[in-house]
Amino acid sequence: MDQLKSTFSSVTGGGSENKQHEQSSSSEQKSGGGGGGFLGGLGDKINSAAGGGRESEKNEDYLDKGVDFVQEKFLGQGPQDNESAVEQAKDEQISDFIRGQYKSKTGSDMPIKDKETKLG
Repeated sequence: MDQLKSTFSSVTGGGSENKQHEQSSSSEQKSGGGGGGFLGGLGDKINSAAGGGRESEKNEDYLDKGVDFVQEKFLGQGPQDNESAVEQAKDEQISDFIRGQYKSKTGSDMPIKDKETKLG
């Protein structure tokens, strides 16, 4: 299990320092920190336009959802239901890597089809 965590952390660029950053940013989101005023929702709109947020989570394929599950339950990275566009891009890279390894080992495509990533 430790080997899985270290491999996953090296692929995602994570680690304890990344986990601390995520915890502090998630606490800012819960407390509503981050400016406020009339520009308060601007970050959410930009994130949504870039392909992040709850709506784009609905467009993920099952392998991406599986990556989210492992990140949330086994790696302790918190809820994965409202990820930024950057986080979703990382998840997509991880799932593409898994697909490539599956194909190189078995010679056939993975049974879970990759959904097209949609922006906005």
